[in-house]
This record gives sequence, C-alpha cells and structure tokens, in this order.
Amino acid sequence: QVHLAESGGGLVQAGGSLRLSCSASGRTFPRYAMGWFRQAPGKEREFVAAHSYSGDSIDYADSVKGRFTISRDNAKDTVYLQMNSLKPEDTAVYYCAADGEYHSGTSGSYYYPTYWGQGTQVTVSS
Repeated sequence: QVHLAESGGGLVQAGGSLRLSCSASGRTFPRYAMGWFRQAPGKEREFVAAHSYSGDSIDYADSVKGRFTISRDNAKDTVYLQMNSLKPEDTAVYYCAADGEYHSGTSGSYYYPTYWGQGTQVTVSS
C-alpha cells in the first residue's frame, strides 16, 4: 500500500502564491507517475497537473498553464506544485495522486491514478 501525505495548503489573497508538497511512503513502485487533482465545492474532481518519473512528460490543465509548475524529487518520492498568480477560482481541495496510468501525447493526455492523498485545502480570497 502507498501512503501519500500532502502539505502546504492554506489561505492566500488573489495574486499570491502557495507551494504544495506530497510525499509518498510505503510500497512505492519504480518509474511511477505523480500528479495533482482538485475538487471545488459542488464540482467534480478535476485534473491539474501530472509528471512522469523521468520528467519527459509533464501536462497541465488549461486553466493553470503558465501559473502552476509541477516538479518532483525522485530521491525523496516527493512531488511539488508551485502555484503563482492564484485566483479565487483556484479555491479547492487539492489531492496528490501517484502511480496508475499516465499518457502524454500530441493527440491528448490523460492520467488515471491508483493512489490518492487525503487532500489539502487551498482558499484564495478576492
């Protein structure tokens, strides 16, 4: 079993920045993808960003491109999400995700994780 622990959420004003971290522990598998999803109140969970093990493939949702950056430290089994120029519509619970099926290509990308974290709240005030 893999355990994912997120940290770094909080309250920030519009235009501000936050950095989320997620550390994986337990039975981790080699060369697994990691990523982030979010769920706003009353909405379905949506994809935010994904990062392959090597970094050859990285994808973002259109709504966060140019503002969010995903990175990872494989030696620490940790993935990060740097969020800049935050908007009130970024308010959501952010979930870390790991392993599963990740495909990145010119015809489209998708990520279906196997493991999920408990989530961390991000609130952006206007």
